[in-house]
Amino acid sequence: MSKDLEKIAKDRGIKYFLISFTDLFGTQRSKLVPTEAITAMAKNGAGFAGFATWLDMTPADPDTFVIPDPDSLIQLPWKKEVGWLAGNPWMDGKEVEQAPRNVLRRQIAAAAEQGLQMKSGVECEFFLISPAGDCISDPSDFQAKPCYDQTALMRRFDVIAEICDSMLELGWKPYQNDHEDANGQFEMNWNYDDALVTADRHSFFKYMVKSIAEKHGLRATFMPKPFSNLTGNGCHAHVSLWKKDENVFEDPKGELGVSKLGYHFLAGILANAEAMTALTNPTANSYKRINGTVTLSGATWSPNTITYTGNNRTHMVRIPEEGRFEFRLADGAANPYLLQAALLAAGLDGLAHSRDPGKRLDINMYTHGHLVEGAKKLPLNLLDALRALEASPLFEKAFGTEFVTAYVKLKTDNWNEYMRHLSKWEVETTLDC
Repeated sequence: MSKDLEKIAKDRGIKYFLISFTDLFGTQRSKLVPTEAITAMAKNGAGFAGFATWLDMTPADPDTFVIPDPDSLIQLPWKKEVGWLAGNPWMDGKEVEQAPRNVLRRQIAAAAEQGLQMKSGVECEFFLISPAGDCISDPSDFQAKPCYDQTALMRRFDVIAEICDSMLELGWKPYQNDHEDANGQFEMNWNYDDALVTADRHSFFKYMVKSIAEKHGLRATFMPKPFSNLTGNGCHAHVSLWKKDENVFEDPKGELGVSKLGYHFLAGILANAEAMTALTNPTANSYKRINGTVTLSGATWSPNTITYTGNNRTHMVRIPEEGRFEFRLADGAANPYLLQAALLAAGLDGLAHSRDPGKRLDINMYTHGHLVEGAKKLPLNLLDALRALEASPLFEKAFGTEFVTAYVKLKTDNWNEYMRHLSKWEVETTLDC
């Protein structure tokens, strides 16, 4: 039985709902709907003009109706009269194929047909910057190696604590917060869950962090490489695969505690990494992070080669413990839904073809990577990544021709127009700080 959103609203004191969807460029689009109208919206959807967002549509296309998912409801902890709902775009009586949340839902359904469920968690890094956007917000945060700096963390206690308190209130089970490797940079971690739940929370987290930062007179950015001399914003994903209550990646007898099925899944990630990069690293600025020079702290903490390893952070994928792996390629600009969809599609491809990841490399890729023969490099720029995506038979089949065509077209044809509307802290240049 569908949830009665109007009743839930009255019980919780919600006066308005944000019916939201995420477009191809990762921008959240919303309609603010009074509680009195939510029942009709839940049935028929909130109307949008798709061309007015970053979807590949024209002004002649009919309305896009975004039907909210009641299970995604999040009551804003800092504005409790508002409830946020992730929605699924429809047009002409069918789901919009190119819409990112619909793309992910199709991959989840494909996995479910095999009795499989992907669970994941994300590590979202972000910078707290000045209101003017000209530097990091804390002038006293200047250590050469600032990672885990207690004093710098506590100088931003009010902001970080409010975000963490909000996650606790929402039941996300956050478990640690830290100052990251760059000056002015932070990371906050919460529990892993079903891939769609994680994607919805990831999407909302970015909105929440920016909103609470603004409340405290600051700004937050998830831009992959806002400062040329500092570590960029990654978005590492921790991935496991389940059959009901069993983690099918876990095998005490397997190498590093990972099952044969787990290695097939991992091999699918490696085999499709070049095309995936267009989705997990979706801006021109992204390639200043994964192909960057050594930072002030001494390392970029990002990969540039398609390799995997054990508990070693210099590779694209690491296996930190049994039963899961960490995908370290994605950055802060990654579309929350396309990140999960790309991982799942590539992993399922690995299972379907029983792919072999080859022998793992237990070397420091930053110092000895140039000695590895045959290891593929990641794309050097967004254009190369988009070409790889366009040529990928996997993603054309898994995501659909409509999605691939729309994504590549919008990125290539409209990028300059999009850039003109961004603030200077989101442009494709990086600044020294």
